Amino acid sequence: MGSASEDRAAVGRRDRDEEGRARNARPRDGLGRPLPYGEHGVDRQPEGVVRRPEETVAEAQALLDAGKPFHAHEVFEDAWKAGPEEERALWRGLAQLAVGLTHAARGNVTGGARLLRRGAGAIEEWTGVRPRTRSYGMDLAGVVVWARELAAEVEREASAVDAGARAPRLSGRAVGG
Repeated sequence: MGSASEDRAAVGRRDRDEEGRARNARPRDGLGRPLPYGEHGVDRQPEGVVRRPEETVAEAQALLDAGKPFHAHEVFEDAWKAGPEEERALWRGLAQLAVGLTHAARGNVTGGARLLRRGAGAIEEWTGVRPRTRSYGMDLAGVVVWARELAAEVEREASAVDAGARAPRLSGRAVGG
């Protein structure tokens, strides 16, 4: 993260990376919401990291358990973008679930429920059809159930959820704490 003066200088102009793509250097909280320049935020996940699938699952689970689904989404996004073509839908679906949990934790009922269901639909295609070795030890059927139940709860309660307490268990038990 840059100095406070660099952060203030960024106000009023769009942050860009070396290729000219938009990038926002503002600090963020644990749910990925931008904070004012100069405030201390949560360290961001490095982008473009190539991990083995098992490392992706472990790192994302640790972030989910810590109540940081926005950051877990970035880990899944790396796998989605860097992984084999035939697995991209799986990782994209997991990223959608993490974003859905992020929105649900922020109190965005509609967006949270919609992304949880969209991610569940994408992952459901991997349950029972794909070889077990391609699920990397994840309980995908359980994760689908978790996502659909949470989507229904978010709509019914119409209030923010605790991201850490409601994090999915990617392996074994599908619903957190």
